[in-house]
Amino acid sequence: MIKGSFLVPYIVMLIVEGMPLLYLELAVGQRMRQGSIGAWRTISPYLSGVGVASVVVSFFLSMYYNVINAWAFWYLFHSFQDPLPWSVCPVNGNRTGYDEECEKATSTQYFWYRKTLNISPSIQENGAVQWEPALCLILAWLLVYLCILRGTESTGKVVYFTASLPYCVLLIYLIRGLTLHGATNGLAYMFTPKMEQLANPKAWINAATQIFFSLGLGFGSLIAFASYNEPSNDCQKHAIIVSLLNSSTSIFASVVTFSIYGFKATFNYESCLNKVILLLTNSFDLEDGFLTASNLEQVKGYLASAYPSKYNEVFPQIKNCSLESELDTAVQGTGLAFIVYTEAIKNMEVSQLWSVLYFFMLLMLGIGSMLGNTAAILTPLTDSKAISSYLPKEAISGLVCFINCAIGMVFTTEAGNYWFDIFNDYAATLSLLLIVLVETVAVCYLYGLRRFESDLRAMTGRKLNWYWKAMWAGVSPLLIVSLFVFYLSDYIMTGTLRYQAWDASQGQLVTKDYPPYALAIIGLLVASSTMCIPLVALGTFITRRLKRGDTAPRA
Repeated sequence: MIKGSFLVPYIVMLIVEGMPLLYLELAVGQRMRQGSIGAWRTISPYLSGVGVASVVVSFFLSMYYNVINAWAFWYLFHSFQDPLPWSVCPVNGNRTGYDEECEKATSTQYFWYRKTLNISPSIQENGAVQWEPALCLILAWLLVYLCILRGTESTGKVVYFTASLPYCVLLIYLIRGLTLHGATNGLAYMFTPKMEQLANPKAWINAATQIFFSLGLGFGSLIAFASYNEPSNDCQKHAIIVSLLNSSTSIFASVVTFSIYGFKATFNYESCLNKVILLLTNSFDLEDGFLTASNLEQVKGYLASAYPSKYNEVFPQIKNCSLESELDTAVQGTGLAFIVYTEAIKNMEVSQLWSVLYFFMLLMLGIGSMLGNTAAILTPLTDSKAISSYLPKEAISGLVCFINCAIGMVFTTEAGNYWFDIFNDYAATLSLLLIVLVETVAVCYLYGLRRFESDLRAMTGRKLNWYWKAMWAGVSPLLIVSLFVFYLSDYIMTGTLRYQAWDASQGQLVTKDYPPYALAIIGLLVASSTMCIPLVALGTFITRRLKRGDTAPRA
């Protein structure tokens, strides 16, 4: 989500990172007419590892990202029930009350952690594969396969639908969101900057990560799609349009989100006030209607001084109601999509309709993202004569989907959500920074900025202006290096990596340390993509030296 303290870093990153690097990748793909591996090999044989690293990152992303679509399917299927299954707590086994775990948490949290994930207490307790999410994951991969069945060229038609439909749903949600009680509280929170956050390097890292993921930088998908463009295509114009449209969409979606989030926060705040008012009214035999939200603090002070002993008995039950703290509890990622939104939707009129619309939109967005991810994997594979000469495109696509689906079953186990978080946090961010840094340096200093400028002029007839040159040659690489250093130093200073585990007895998340084998897998995830670049370059160097030695004249 984009909010006040995040908006400034986001716009800066768009100007100095997003737009220039998007243009760079589109231009490389259009000029080299190949997927990520072939394009960088054309620039320099030693850079094949950049394309390999992009494919590895895209493969990791595909492994876990489609699980979100599986969850979207699961919630979509349940959205046709009345009442919504996450709107109320289920009764316990004795039918004497509500389920204890649900009472300690909330009905939306219970449905997410217990009914959807059936989550284990820790990552060490893997548990069995949950058959409902597993079937939804198979369905999600089957849908992706049908969309890419004829190869990368056919995905364009599907992308038009998956990209345009969410705009219609967002517009409907915007109209509904702005009419909700408390929407203005959420919008005020969104557009009110907190200047102290600008000094926090994490805000800038998060902004860069948001730009990288939303534009698809470093994954190889942009190079793959651009390789199918006409050579004379004006990729500079498209880079500017796509960047601005993407960021406008992000801000537009944030307005929708915060209007609904403001409704949810206001609803919870007023519910909290009403519970306190009811408690004090009953405890002190106050007249109905005497105690209101406007005079609550004043009356509390009076009761505390006039009836201290009685007030002290009741005090532990009095909740501290704060609209600001409700708004500050904003969550990201899956928590936002499957807990916060469902919490708001269940309190809307005709909640089934809004739930169906929301999860259908989420599914379309997820499928659209998956098409880009799989294109980044498939294009280098189909470009390879060693593979395409033996297998048709349909078989390659099916094999990629099958392997990803099989591995993705790990995320449908009871500890699957913990592994999902590991992949989501560590599989791409650091790798993308390194990949994009090497791409920029390679084009400007190995291939040559003047040579690349000449290629662009020959393709598009447009002269490269000072902005693109300054960003590519200096500003963007330096900023990426700074982010890289901040990213590493943040994890060094953090110490032992930790994760959030669900404690059913408390009905809330608790912080735990990752076990050694989980830390080893985190290291392997980061190294497996980043080390592709130096290892492939070293392998190319050794191979060329050996060939040169074999062809050297003998005395």
